[in-house]
Amino acid sequence: MFDQKLEVKELQENPFHLIGTEWMLVTAQDASGKVNTMTASWGGVGVLWNKNVAFVFIRPQRYTREFIEQADSFSLCFLDESYRKQLSYLGTVSGRDEDKITKAGLHTAHIGDVPVFEEARLALTIKKLYKQAFAPECFIDKSLDAQNYAQKDYHIMYIGEITGAYANN
Repeated sequence: MFDQKLEVKELQENPFHLIGTEWMLVTAQDASGKVNTMTASWGGVGVLWNKNVAFVFIRPQRYTREFIEQADSFSLCFLDESYRKQLSYLGTVSGRDEDKITKAGLHTAHIGDVPVFEEARLALTIKKLYKQAFAPECFIDKSLDAQNYAQKDYHIMYIGEITGAYANN
């Protein structure tokens, strides 16, 4: 599966391109062992609390949020451009309604107890550290609230420590 463990501080990938352009799969496993994923293009990486961290934003109604809530860890998987159609599909269909991972033709594997995808070219394993829901009163630029939250379904931010980075060459 993943043939190379990488040092997080040595990653050469551009996070703006990885997340904002290529997109990522946010994946977690619930207590029963079921895995769910969603495509995301909002998030980032950095250093916080003297740890290498990643942060993602998930709307409360997303099925994957239930999995993230139950799990101690989750993954961020990055697939190459040939999977664009599958990424789009995984971002629009709910795992509540169908086995979207199988339907997308992806194969789940695990690094420790964290689910990842065999097809990923890069996988980050993330241990949850912090979560907080966005609040309308916290927007300094009020236009962002109006633009992005007409339904008042504010994202929940999850910050986690990057516990591993793995490449599939």
